[in-house]
Amino acid sequence: MPDKAEFMIEGRNLPVSNLNKVLYPKAGFTKGQVIDYYIRIAPVLLPHLKDRPLTMKRYPNGVDGMFFYEKNCPSHRPNWVKTAKVWSHGNQRDMFYCLAQDLPTLVWAANLADLELHTSLARKKDVAKPTMMVFDLDPGPPADIVQCCQVGIWLRDLLAGMKLKSLAKTSGSKGLQVYVPLNTPATFDQTKALSRALAEHLEREHPDLVVHRMLKSLRGGKVLVDWSQNDEHKTTVNVYSLRAKDYPTVSTPVTWEEVETCLAKKNPKMLAFTSDQVLGRVEKMGDLFAPTESIKQKLPKKWKL
Repeated sequence: MPDKAEFMIEGRNLPVSNLNKVLYPKAGFTKGQVIDYYIRIAPVLLPHLKDRPLTMKRYPNGVDGMFFYEKNCPSHRPNWVKTAKVWSHGNQRDMFYCLAQDLPTLVWAANLADLELHTSLARKKDVAKPTMMVFDLDPGPPADIVQCCQVGIWLRDLLAGMKLKSLAKTSGSKGLQVYVPLNTPATFDQTKALSRALAEHLEREHPDLVVHRMLKSLRGGKVLVDWSQNDEHKTTVNVYSLRAKDYPTVSTPVTWEEVETCLAKKNPKMLAFTSDQVLGRVEKMGDLFAPTESIKQKLPKKWKL
């Protein structure tokens, strides 16, 4: 492969460079392959990025090198890259986040070695109103994703008791994430209150396996049910995003049947997917995460746990 090229994508001329640079040394996975993955996954990825302020996590020297988060969209961006103005209480100023609205923007970001795509739970038109609620299930060693599957199933059943459907995806790293699509009027105060209540309930019911506080001293062999992602100022790794691990693993939607099977067989490898595997899954199964954009459900006004 030549080290430089120019793509014409949807009428946009896009120069790309360092295509042979290895960004995942243990896998020999190059920047060109990163760009190729994002081009091929784009049909199912872009609907989940649309209108969501994007924080880029860039690895210019690969996953073993230094990385940095970029919230403000780079000033050297092409003039066709759209942005969202978001007030930052911490910085006391407006921030201008990139919006990955189309394939040219996605390829432009990948060319900046933006391996990971982290997005808001809200859309740009009202960044104070989430369209979904999320739980990040993070295992403390020696616990792994198998224990996360058990906690995820408990959580799914609790939500079902509230008449709330939920979907699961791998984090692409160590854990599992549970999403509750809303797409109806809701505030972060509401989603945070309910998610915290559910996390605390799970800890009371299963103190040997669940913890809801982030203190590392509490987490050995347990699963942190991280409810704190439900915040206007936080982002969560987007579905289908690559992760900066030894191999190009992906945050992958999974069925609840797959979660149950992983738990039954106690095999964490069953829920670990690389870019090629994810492309194959999408070809066979479609976008398992599409319901997060279409299902409409309201948070309960009152709940009892």
